Amino acid sequence: MTPHDGFGVPAAILVMAIVTYAMRVGGFWLMAFVPLTPRLRRMIEALPGSVVVAAVLPFIVREGPIAASAIAVAGAVVLVTRKDLLAVLAGMVVAAAARAVGG
Repeated sequence: MTPHDGFGVPAAILVMAIVTYAMRVGGFWLMAFVPLTPRLRRMIEALPGSVVVAAVLPFIVREGPIAASAIAVAGAVVLVTRKDLLAVLAGMVVAAAARAVGG
């Protein structure tokens, strides 16, 4: 693919979209054949938390205590208020304030 190729990028995006959709639909289709035992139900319910930890932990390790405190505040705010935007703003304020005071 060259920089002048106008078809390559849209084609790649289209292929990625099709594959992503197929994976999602395929997952639902496969789960139709899997008996939902209590153990499997607990595992599926734990997945969102595992994904969040897997996404956030490397960031905390790389950025240090400022990131850890900002994420902790954001987590607390979302647990109390159930408002995602407010939690993001609170985390940003904590990170900005900590960096402003030289943290």
